[in-house]
Amino acid sequence: MSKSELKRKIFELDFAIHELVLFLNSHPTSKKAMQLLDEYRDKRRECIAAYEERFGEYIVHADDTPASACWKWLEGPWPWENNFMEG
Repeated sequence: MSKSELKRKIFELDFAIHELVLFLNSHPTSKKAMQLLDEYRDKRRECIAAYEERFGEYIVHADDTPASACWKWLEGPWPWENNFMEG
């Protein structure tokens, strides 16, 4: 995978992990959600290890987020679809 593809995959996993954590706040006994959370955390660790092996330390900077006056997530694109992850 290229650098931008790995970044995109990590951002996708971050999004899924965050959503699962929110879901588990209201559904704390969901075994399926816990299994998915563990699976996505493992995949994220693997992606970060692959990134660091090929490109150096994985650090998220403020520059990795889009600049705008407010979050317009409903208008798209989704966070992993932005060009700011290229490079």
